[in-house]
Formats: sequence, C-alpha cells, structure tokens
Amino acid sequence: MPPKKSAGKKPAAKSVAPKPAPKKPAESSGEAVPAPRKGMGPIQSVRGMRDLLPADQHYWRRVNRLSEELANAYGFERIDTPMVEETSLFIRGVGRSTDIVEKELYSWETPGGENVALRPEGTASVVRAYVQHGMLNQPQPVKLWYVGPMFRYDRPQAGRFRQFYQLGFEAIGDADPVIDAQLMIVGWSFLRGLGIDAVVRVNSLGSPESRANYKNALVAYFRAKRAKLSDDDKRRLLKNPLRLLDSKDPAVQEMKAEAPQIVDWLDEESKAHFMRVLEYLDEVGVPYQLDPYLVRGLDYYTKTVFEWYAAGDDQELAQSALGGGGRYDGLVEQLGGRPTPAAGFSFGLDRIVSRIKDTQPSTAIGYKAEVFLAQLGDMGRKKAIALFEEFRESGIPVGEAFSKANIKQQMEIANRQGAKWVVVIGQKEVLDGTAIIRDMEAGSQEIVDAKKVVHEIKKKLGRNGE
Repeated sequence: MPPKKSAGKKPAAKSVAPKPAPKKPAESSGEAVPAPRKGMGPIQSVRGMRDLLPADQHYWRRVNRLSEELANAYGFERIDTPMVEETSLFIRGVGRSTDIVEKELYSWETPGGENVALRPEGTASVVRAYVQHGMLNQPQPVKLWYVGPMFRYDRPQAGRFRQFYQLGFEAIGDADPVIDAQLMIVGWSFLRGLGIDAVVRVNSLGSPESRANYKNALVAYFRAKRAKLSDDDKRRLLKNPLRLLDSKDPAVQEMKAEAPQIVDWLDEESKAHFMRVLEYLDEVGVPYQLDPYLVRGLDYYTKTVFEWYAAGDDQELAQSALGGGGRYDGLVEQLGGRPTPAAGFSFGLDRIVSRIKDTQPSTAIGYKAEVFLAQLGDMGRKKAIALFEEFRESGIPVGEAFSKANIKQQMEIANRQGAKWVVVIGQKEVLDGTAIIRDMEAGSQEIVDAKKVVHEIKKKLGRNGE
C-alpha cells in the first residue's frame, strides 16, 4: 500500500526529475556536445579560463611584490572582498545598462532563493565593504587596495579571459584633486617599475548635471546619423549614449571626430578640479594625453577619468588599455552610504603579465636555493632531512631532492636551482659526525663538523652575524 501524503505539504520542486535539456551547440565547434561516457579524453579547462602554470609564476610574483611595495609606500591597506556578491550590488553600482551587467555577469539564484553573482570588478565590492563596516567613521580618506580574480562572460580573445585578475587602489572620503593625481602617479609608478613605458589618457566627465547636458547633446548628434549605426550602437544610443564613444565600428569612429566634446559642457567647479589634477601631473612629470572622448565603461564615474596605455600602442584600440579608473563621487551614496567622494583605478594583470613576457624574456628559475642538501643511503637521507629543517629555520633558502638516490641527478637539480653550495651527507659522514661542503663554482670541497654545517654556510654567505 503506498504511503499517505502529508496534508497541506507540496512535494519539493527538486524531487521532480527534470526533463533532459536539448543538446546545445559547443561554443568552439558548433557541434552537439556528446553525453559524458567512459573512455572519453581528458577534461579540459572551461573556455575562457586557464591555469597559471609554474613556469609563469615568477612574473606574477614580480607583479604582486611591486603591488604590495607601492601600497605600503603610498599608505594603502589591503582588503579582500568575497568573489560572490548580491547581484543587485552590480546592477546598482556598475549600471543596469552597461555591457558588464547586461551581457557579461555570471549570476544565478541559489537554492535559498538569493540572487548572487561572481564579481565582475572590484570597486563596487570595496565600496559595499566601506559602507557595511562603518569605515566612514575612520579618518578620511580610507585608502584600500586589492588583488584577485574577477569574472565576466566575455568573448575570449588575446589578453582577455572569463576569469581574469585585477589589481585595484581605491581612496574613499576625499574630494581633493590631489587624490586623482596621486592615483595616476601610483599607476604610472607601477608600470614603470615593471619596465613598461606608459602614458595615461585623461578626461573629465564633470558633475552629474553637466554630464546629463552633454549626454543630451551627444544623443542629438548621433540621432541625426542613426541610419549609419549598427544595431548594437542604436541600442547604446537609447540606453547608454556615452558608450557610443567606445564603439569599435569604423563608421562611429569616423563620426566621433566631429561629435560634441564633454569639455565644452563642464561646469566651472569641474573645470577647476580638472586643471588642478593636470597641474599635479605636470609637477611630477607623469606623461599624459588629453582625450575628450574618454568616458570609461561604468556608470559610476564623475569628473576625472583615465586609462593607461603602453607607449607606442594604437591609442584607438580599447583592448590594448592596461588599466584605468577615475572619480566616483556618487557611488557610496548609491550603495546606501552617505554622500562621500571617492576615486580609484584598477589594472588588468593578465594583459600586463602577457606584455612583460613578450617584451622582457626571462630566464628566471622557479626556485632559487643558496644551499642544496645531497644525500647517499638511508642514514644520509635521515640526517639530511633533519638538517633541511635547521637551514629553513635559519632563513637560508635550501634545496633538496630527497626522493632521488642517484648523486648525479641530485647535483643536476642543485645546478638548476642555482645553489652555490652543496652539503653532501652519506653513511661515512653520518658515522664520522661530519658533512662535506662543496663549492659549486670552484669545484673544491671541505669536511666540517656536522653540528656546525649551518654556521659554516652562514659564514660563507656573509651571515655569520645573524
């Protein structure tokens, strides 16, 4: 006899087996995706995602080290925000009509009914944290920096991925134009420190009122040329006309040359603010170019906006921008805080690392050891494992190949790791209470007391005072 159903309760939606979804064409080939079966080939990474392999990690370490050094030098404190946020944060913060929200947002509903999204950029999350944790009660400006993965369902292409990495600096709580200038100086210093000769393109969007007036003039200009616009650009004309200035359509690029310039619509306060920013840049010697059509891709910008390009790049190719930012004086209030001025920028680290790899070929090795421990036999291996911990605790970079029994293989690894000194311990050395220290450059070696090995290596490295 079948069990009785509980009165007043509906079966959970998940208990109903869903009908199999129709096969969708694969993104890459257009062919139907086959059902998984035993014996298929190895699983590949998802399209638009990729692994950061050990061979490339020294580039990323270099970028991350310089990021932290500059953050400390300019007084920025590290913040890490969640990769998953409420979808409404980006609708309200980034802008409902932006490409990021309309086309590129990874969003879904959780089993609990929450609408969440993978963060597509860092500023909205940082501002949310600023409001949520009462940072407005701290001395202003609050200067924060972050680095980490962002996600956009973008079309994969050179230097652009669906999971990508951004470095960002935000200064919240101060309207002075020196903040805008200092952020550009930080970015310029970062690129210069990586050996990238860069120029910053800069513009001002003015106040919300002057921006609205300019938008009306821009709409009137392009509406008269509507027949020449693509369907995408016609949609931008209706929803977000400033984005027309970023269009890659050659016809729009040609029309843009005679379009109204926002500088002609700036209010007096915005003009004075912008002039002060440029004066600070002139004083420091930061190379910049005025770009009257630079608007950036997010709705929250006001007044100063800027983008960095490697010197010599085609300035019309937006995909060659290394990073950008600007002032966003209305965003804190828009996300539930009180009216608070703010400015910030971010760099696309994937593109920067790619550029460094292309222009600065490196022979760097993954791990560099100052001393290497070579061992022979079980007794030698046991002593070498203990000695490894002594070196590590002394702060001396030490290499090993404990799984290798062949001394020739071990010496090859020592060479690859760049070790200047190799300590050799075999059964005879264990019984004698000694160790052999070999100078890899000179080819000479000496026998020392096993208890004094770390001390002797420190002397050779000039660290005997430690």
